[in-house]
Amino acid sequence: MENEKSKVFFTTFKTNYNENLLQKLHRLMKKAGFENIDFRDKYTAIKIHFGEYGNLAFLRPNYAKVVADYVKELGGKPFLTDCNTLYVGSRKNALDHLETAYVNGFSPLQTGCHVLIADGLKGTDETIVPINGEYVKEAKIGHAIMDADIFISLTHFKGHEMAGFGGAIKNIGMGCGSRAGKMEQHCDGKPSVDQSGCVGCGTCKKICAHDAPLITNGKATINHEKCVGCGRCLAVCPRDVISANFSDSIAMLNYKMAEYSVAVCRDRPCFHISLICDVSPNCDCHSENDIPIIPNVGMLASFDPVALDQACADLCNKMPANSGSILADNLMKEGHGECGCEHHNQNHEDHFHMTHPDTEWESCLAHAEKMGLGQRAYEMITI
Repeated sequence: MENEKSKVFFTTFKTNYNENLLQKLHRLMKKAGFENIDFRDKYTAIKIHFGEYGNLAFLRPNYAKVVADYVKELGGKPFLTDCNTLYVGSRKNALDHLETAYVNGFSPLQTGCHVLIADGLKGTDETIVPINGEYVKEAKIGHAIMDADIFISLTHFKGHEMAGFGGAIKNIGMGCGSRAGKMEQHCDGKPSVDQSGCVGCGTCKKICAHDAPLITNGKATINHEKCVGCGRCLAVCPRDVISANFSDSIAMLNYKMAEYSVAVCRDRPCFHISLICDVSPNCDCHSENDIPIIPNVGMLASFDPVALDQACADLCNKMPANSGSILADNLMKEGHGECGCEHHNQNHEDHFHMTHPDTEWESCLAHAEKMGLGQRAYEMITI
């Protein structure tokens, strides 16, 4: 007997005088079985991307309030959360991250709940989660996220310059990793110094517990044999010249994100929501956002993040390209698949690959399914 397909609930952004989008999101969550979770007195992490300063494609905080209010209605204790970034930007430490979240509208007054940066002030407050995956043996997850009793992902579904698209698994796996966790997913977990900007101040050497940084001739280098990839040096460098080496392949990034998602979701109630709107070609980590590659599609919810990502990708690939977008430009350059070859036509059917031709996303979903996170086969229920 075949396994029953995962249920993915979907609704468009079309409204009427009797129901606005926020009410419709609440109804979608209810239909998808949100109330089957016992929220009474449970700490509930709502994982969201607060948007880099200058980016305007991130989800509006109004949607987060719907989720937080629903959790409170059911007796839970919600908080919005994310982890600090690996790169230099407006969310690289908890103070800057909180300020960016508030500037972008994610204040308690707007959302009805507090914001906790899950991996602490400098991105080193983490929980080590043994998973014994094929590529990750111990995931490094933001401590507040692992402390929560219930986990909810609220995802802005969009394109992504490395993973093909940024969906639920990207939001969970990469988003919940501490600074060291993000390094592990992106590369071998060892940072390096751009010596052209290094002034040899020694701040990295002072913070390191393993004596990995060396100051030679007024410049820092990092001994990778001693380095454990904790990321503290990235957090404290006053010149922002220490960074991770993004050396792994796209497939390896996808495999690790899937395994990190397993670490986050395993052994506790989880629920996943994705909104396909303002589908920017790049991640909300960018300090800008380009023309959306396709029109707005709708809102989806499921207990299965793998099925949810697959359903979102399928819906997006049925949409036309927005005029003037990167996708439309790339389709035009390729001549609309006029050559007729199978490979060419397949590429044109995948909007995310056409937006970023060096990327692919299917390996992530395939590996997540293999790891038992969910399944790609789904039943779409439209409300």
